Amino acid sequence: MSFLDQDYREIITKAVIGKGRKFTQDTNTISPSHRPTSILGCWVINHLYNAKKKGDDIVEVNGSYDVNVWYSYNDNTKTEVVTERISYCDHIKLSVKDEQTLGDEVEVFAKVIQQPNCLECKIANHDHKIVVEVEREFLVEVIGETKVTVKVDPNGVVSDDDDWDFELSDDEFEDVDPDFLAKVEEE
Repeated sequence: MSFLDQDYREIITKAVIGKGRKFTQDTNTISPSHRPTSILGCWVINHLYNAKKKGDDIVEVNGSYDVNVWYSYNDNTKTEVVTERISYCDHIKLSVKDEQTLGDEVEVFAKVIQQPNCLECKIANHDHKIVVEVEREFLVEVIGETKVTVKVDPNGVVSDDDDWDFELSDDEFEDVDPDFLAKVEEE
């Protein structure tokens, strides 16, 4: 195909030029102020993250969340909630990648498929620490400029806005209520 071929056009556009997905399970250790007797509840809140491209085929997602553990201590006579901020860094490999990109400027979007969620929360065997297992999953997309070649249809129809008929038919005029505005003002 030559550049001057009249049957094709090259269009430069922004498109998804890379995609990746990653599921992660982390084990975090929480240090409460008292020796826990039992775990009463665990939840993960305040998830924050940002994503940026690293190298040719990696997106780095840096984030953090709060782990809150409600536990009893002193032989189940008292309770307390301990909160710990957990930071993470996920490297997500781009499994789909367009090699025909133009320029180096890209936008990176990260979408949470699975918010950080507590899978298991238990008291460590030998310590007075609490072990929390958390899962999360991300989908990342890299948007950049690329070139698309399209075939031109020589018999294609080009419509003009002036070709549209915006006039009302007689049937449509019969359905118009002339007192409509008067009724609206009365209400």
